[in-house]
Parts: sequence; C-alpha cells; structure tokens
Amino acid sequence: MLVQDGMFLDQNDELYNQLVPKNNKLRKLSELTDFSFIYTELKDNYCLDNGRHATSPVLLFKYLILKIIFSLSDVDVVERTRYDLSFKFFLELHPMETNLINPATLTKFRKKRLKDSELLNKLLNESVKIAHKHNLIKSDKVIVDSTHTGAMYNFKSPRDILIDESKKLRKAVYQYQENYKELFPTKPSNSGILEDYIDYCEELLSIIEKDELLLTMPNVSERYNYLKELIEDNLENIKQSKDEDAKIGHKTFDTNFFGYKTHIAITPERFVVAATVTSGEKPDGKELQELIRQSKNNGINVKEVIGDGAYSELDNLEYAKENDIKLISKLSKTVVSGNKSKNPHRDDFRYNKDADTYICPAGHKAIRKTKCNIKHNGKVYENMTYMFDVEKCKRCCKKGCYKEGSKSKSFTVALKKDIFKDHMNFMKSKEFKEKAKERYKVEAINAHLKNNYDYRVANSRGLFGMEVQAATTLFVSNLERIIKLMH
Repeated sequence: MLVQDGMFLDQNDELYNQLVPKNNKLRKLSELTDFSFIYTELKDNYCLDNGRHATSPVLLFKYLILKIIFSLSDVDVVERTRYDLSFKFFLELHPMETNLINPATLTKFRKKRLKDSELLNKLLNESVKIAHKHNLIKSDKVIVDSTHTGAMYNFKSPRDILIDESKKLRKAVYQYQENYKELFPTKPSNSGILEDYIDYCEELLSIIEKDELLLTMPNVSERYNYLKELIEDNLENIKQSKDEDAKIGHKTFDTNFFGYKTHIAITPERFVVAATVTSGEKPDGKELQELIRQSKNNGINVKEVIGDGAYSELDNLEYAKENDIKLISKLSKTVVSGNKSKNPHRDDFRYNKDADTYICPAGHKAIRKTKCNIKHNGKVYENMTYMFDVEKCKRCCKKGCYKEGSKSKSFTVALKKDIFKDHMNFMKSKEFKEKAKERYKVEAINAHLKNNYDYRVANSRGLFGMEVQAATTLFVSNLERIIKLMH
C-alpha cells in the first residue's frame, strides 16, 4: 500500500514559521496548491495490497519539482534536503529528519510510476485550474509556438561523452587543488575503445572520493555525481551512443539541432495551457489542432489563435473556419506569391481582372485557358494554364519571353483556394496586424524555459523522459507565474 504524507508534525509549525520566511518560493508553492492530486492520479500505478509500503508519490513528485527549480541531480537534491530547511518544509518532513530516500528511487519513480500517466496534460490542467481559481486567466485567445531541446546524448560517441564530462570534473577540481594534475591518471591514448575510458573515469573518481574536503565543494560534487551516475546508472544508454527517439530538426534554413520539440499554447497572461512533445523533425503546424483541443479541455474558450506562418496550412485554416476561430497566422510566401520561376519575364505577365485572363509582356491576351493538376511531393495542386498565340510570339520583339523553335507558348499559375484568398484579405486588415503583435509573448516564455529551467538540453533519454521533463517544467513555470501575479 501507499504511504501518504503525514510526517509534517503540528509542533514544528512554529519552528518553520520562524526559519522559512513567508516570501520563500517553496513556502509560496506549498501554500498555493494541494499536491494530493498526484496521489489520486498515480495510485493505479501501485499495488495497494502486496509488498512493503511504497514511498509517497507526492513526496517523490515534490523532489522532481525541486530538481527543476534548482537544476540539481538526483543525488544532489536528496543531499541538499539534509541541511536545507526550506526543502524539508516543502517536502513536509520533520526538521530533524535524516532518513531520506535513496536517489535511485527517483529514477525508478520516473520510469515506472509515471509511465502511461499522461502527466503532461494532467499537470497543465491542475495548474490552469489554480489560475482560474484566482481569476488570473480572462482571455479567449491562445498564442502558439514550439521550442527545441537538444538530446542528452546528441551525436557524440559514448567515449566522447565521457571525455567531455571527465574534463569538466577535472576543471572543477583544479579550481581548488591544482596539484591534482600530478595525482590524476594519464589519459588513455585515442584508441577509440570505450572500455579504456570507462576505466580511466573510474580511477579518476576513486582518487577524488578519497578527499572528503574536496567533495564538499558544490561544483566539484555536482560534476563528480554526474559522471558517477553516467557510468553506473546510464552505462547501457551510453553504449547505444545516441538517443534513438531524438531526430534532426531545423531552426533556420542553414542551422539544425538534434533532439525534441515542445509545442505550447499560452494565454496572453503567459500561462501555458496546452503542450505536446515530439521529436525534432515534426512540423509545428500539425500540432495546432491538438493544442486547441487541449486548451478547450483546460477551460479556455478559444476564439483566436496567434502563431507564425507554420500554422497557416490549409487543414488548419479549414479547421479554424469550421470551429469559428480566428487564425492570426501569415500565409507562406509560396501561397501568397506563388513558386519562384527561373523565367526572368514571369513578373511581367499581368492578370487582367476585367478580361479574366493574363496579358503577356507585349500586351497580348491569352487566347484560351485550361485547368490542370500537378502532382508534387505526393500532393496534387490545381493550376491554370493560359495559352498564347504562338504566331504572334514568333513576331514579338520581346526577347526571352518566347523560346525560338517552340510550337506553343503558355503561362501557368497555381490556383488559390477561396479560403486562401479570404485569409490574404484578412492579413491586410488592421485587426490582423494589431493582434499579430502579441506573438512575442510566447517567444518570451520559450526564453524563460531555457534560461530559468535548463530546458536547452534533455535531462534524460527518450521521448517519455522528455515528456516528464516538459510536464514538471511547465507545471513549475505556471505556478511561479501565478505567485508572481498574486503578489
């Protein structure tokens, strides 16, 4: 059966009131929400009538929250709990409690107890409920975007990963004891053999752990624990050399990344109300409808959606129209201007609205037109081809427009669907231009996640691990936003 929280003794309230200030972040988080919902959501993942009592899932979840807020490893978050009273207050432990969990329990909790729990949606739903309770969300619009997170193991070989981490550890040691350069073992030759470098790292760790004073230095102990955890707990993952769930995505035309995307929808008040996690190569636009669905389930009456050009594809325009939603997203240049052509005279062909046909650079009208379908990348595009009198073209003085010897002269344009035409007109309106200015708010949230919560790099391997990281990070971000607006 589960052990629920109940270790917070009444006689310690006064002590905590004196030693943990009212403006302490962890005190505010504790007062803001009742974390017992975690127990309710996860109890089905435990056996309630067999085996010894399990550690409270609420307690373990709170440890994950502390890891996100303070960017700590499993080992370090447990160790800090020994002497940090604000941690003990948040975890509802007795001030003198020393019998803490084994750090490995957190790994098992993430992998076994959170699996299939739909944690991301549930945590967002809980945080949005709290925001609604305090009347902090009042708008009926969402702003959408994605942010990329690099894979933990990236493209590096297992040996390269160990080389990098051992180098960071040595640098941390040299800040305090430069004479360790003579004590450390000689680095193995560049043979490419993984086992050689594992042996080297283990010898490096054994030398450092003999110096208890050195391990009291926070930056040394954190690098030490990370390298040790990398070898002992994640050796099998390292041997796979890369994160197989991670994929290459593109940030710009000539830059890319290897990892994941977190697609988010926020309100103008800067609360994340919906999110999905995908591998890095997935297009942003395909996640829009799911983000809208989640936003509605979380209590947002979505009437407007603001996003960049990635979200203005045909399916999304039709979905927005069917659901009476205004989509503030620019159409791609290809849709607005058509595909680029190598013909230098293409821009000289003009459409005559009254004649409902195209006029060539010399001023001659097309003599007929016909619809045709062109298949490209598995999709069928409807085009209109305008035919010109080739005999006039042969006599025309405009060089380059007509290719000598050709038996015909035509000009083809892609037909825009009515929904594209309507959206192009909407893009020209003052309303569209004013509302599009709010898109910067989601960029600010993306920067906040990376700068404040180490969201640049995944802290575990695999898509599920990335979903857990997203769930806890976005949950903490929303709670801290609530605290900021309330105070």
